[in-house]
Amino acid sequence: MLTLTLSLATVFTGLIAGMLSGAFGVGGSVLTIPALRLVFGYPALVTVGTALASIVPVSAAGAIAHMRSGHADVKTGVAVGAWGVIASAAGAQASVHAGGTAVIVANSFMILCAAVMVLRGGQGDDSSVTRAPALRRPATVALLGIVTGLFSGFLGLGGGIVLVPLLHRLLGYRVKVAMGTSLVAIAVLAVPGAVAHWVLGNVDPGLALALAIGAVPGAIIGARFTAAAGERTLRTGFAFMLAVSAILLGASEAGLV
Repeated sequence: MLTLTLSLATVFTGLIAGMLSGAFGVGGSVLTIPALRLVFGYPALVTVGTALASIVPVSAAGAIAHMRSGHADVKTGVAVGAWGVIASAAGAQASVHAGGTAVIVANSFMILCAAVMVLRGGQGDDSSVTRAPALRRPATVALLGIVTGLFSGFLGLGGGIVLVPLLHRLLGYRVKVAMGTSLVAIAVLAVPGAVAHWVLGNVDPGLALALAIGAVPGAIIGARFTAAAGERTLRTGFAFMLAVSAILLGASEAGLV
């Protein structure tokens, strides 16, 4: 009964994480990592590796939903993901050398920085997904891919907390398009990072599956919410979610919760 209860709780966690993933384009780990660490008590590196593995199908489902609603630049997303493939695997290896506590602290700091970036960002004026920035600014796209890949593998967050604000600010995407494009990239670059963590022994397969079972339908629901919501609502909600996650993670490692 205890195992069943834990499984149901994990599936529910995945559902909520998936909804956040689909709505905000971040892969869902901003909720999954605090939940696995604070509620379920998993070791830090297992938390990171399992969270990253679980978001592969989730980000794919969310990306498809955003593509159907016209809120994703697929070419740019794939290009960013391709550039981040090797970097993602390297980030996973670096997390082992850094240690679990350092990884969780880095998670907390980066999530909080992303929240500030989103709140300070202005409206982008490029809502079109037909003028492929990947063709116009290849160096910027390559840099985004490498940076996002490193953060994805190291932090287990998929990279969306870095990529969404950067797509919004550097390439001028409106928030909705930045979120959809981010999920396309995450669906590509999260795979090598997840595989690397699997090889390193940082993935609990059963846990990852339970999270994904809840998260895939959640991502579809979240993407539909994004399609109907206003830009201001999305930006504020995204920043609030990131700030709460950062505070929880930091408090946990400080022994305050």
